[in-house]
Amino acid sequence: MHPWLPIFLEAMQAEQDAAINTLNAYSRDLKDFIGFLERKKLTPEKAGRADIETYLVELEANGLAKSTRARRLSCIRQLYRFAFTEGWRSDDPAAQIRGPKRGRHLPTTLSEADVVKLLDNARTYGKTPLDKLKNACLMEILYATGLRVTELVSLPVAAARGDPRMILVRGKGGRERMVPLSPPAREALAEWLTARDADLTVKHAKSPFLFPSRGKKGHITREAFFLFIKDLALVSGLDPKGISPHTLRHAFATHLLANGADLLSIQVLLGHADVSTTEIYTHVLEERLKYLVLNKHPLA
Repeated sequence: MHPWLPIFLEAMQAEQDAAINTLNAYSRDLKDFIGFLERKKLTPEKAGRADIETYLVELEANGLAKSTRARRLSCIRQLYRFAFTEGWRSDDPAAQIRGPKRGRHLPTTLSEADVVKLLDNARTYGKTPLDKLKNACLMEILYATGLRVTELVSLPVAAARGDPRMILVRGKGGRERMVPLSPPAREALAEWLTARDADLTVKHAKSPFLFPSRGKKGHITREAFFLFIKDLALVSGLDPKGISPHTLRHAFATHLLANGADLLSIQVLLGHADVSTTEIYTHVLEERLKYLVLNKHPLA
């Protein structure tokens, strides 16, 4: 590892409270860039603007998406900005480089009927009664709150005690927010807590997490939950290729917007730092307006 990297990543964690997944992504992207420089007999200390632009051209030639190339350039910019601030370089070779504009892709979502299928099947999917209660609780909370998968699997059990109407969530950048629980989610949560606390064979009662695991992290992992969603989609008769935990998050937002919620409220619930991130869900309104004009207008 290049000596700049650990210091830069440590600063990211300390100053921006970057999550582990974010730090891992930065590390992967920057290692790829540094590997490119090494193949050119260069180092980050000596690389110039032309070298960074050559790297971006190579990424495009290799077929990497615009979003990936834009993310790589963002990482490089932050690294060199940090290097300039620390005095490691007297210039910032990445400051004036323009990256590819990110495409504005509509998020993959699910119909309300498809979500109902997933929720219903979660209650009967699992090897044991305990697994079924846990799966039902995971899915009900996910759809009721629109949590990111990491936020969901790492929920502290203390946040769920006492039949709460709302739970406190710590999201990206350490930002905290309150999200409400629907009646079905509260019911599934109460059933899971009762069974979880009574199951002493795996020492659930001593775990600080709502969804404990024997693994190193102490709670079920993002990867395990991702595979569970895929299996649940198959059982529900849905195509697993288009379904992931994030798909349920999108469904949460689009269904709220389609039923009259405003963007600012959805922004708060999703934990977006900027409302421009939430604006992608306005495609729901556009589709509804298009339907009204084409089907309800007297001259349609």
